[in-house]
Amino acid sequence: MAETIFAKIIKGEIPSYKVYEDENHFAFLDIGPFAKGHTLVIPKKEYDNISDMPEGEYIELQKVVLKLVKHYRKIYNCKIGTLVFGLDISHVHIHVFPINDELEIFDFNKLHKYLDGEAENFMNRLKLN
Repeated sequence: MAETIFAKIIKGEIPSYKVYEDENHFAFLDIGPFAKGHTLVIPKKEYDNISDMPEGEYIELQKVVLKLVKHYRKIYNCKIGTLVFGLDISHVHIHVFPINDELEIFDFNKLHKYLDGEAENFMNRLKLN
């Protein structure tokens, strides 16, 4: 498998707005968010599809997602959505995002954009150590 953009982000070859990292996982703000704060959670080891992952590794990935969901709930005080949807990049990734308007969340013509400096502010606000 060719190295994905996510592998380059993990290595620091491509900049990102990292909100979480541990030995096996990396989470960063999506550059085309459903809502501001939309985060991608990925395993550092590349898998094309969740069905390719060993069960234990998938469970560990979901534990990281759960940590972020609980953390984001406290910050946003709203519903937090998760979605396994990744047809564009061949590296498992789980979306975590605040849901302020359920009707707008999947209108892909209305993706949100960060203003200058805004993504960094969100990264600092959402960072989980």
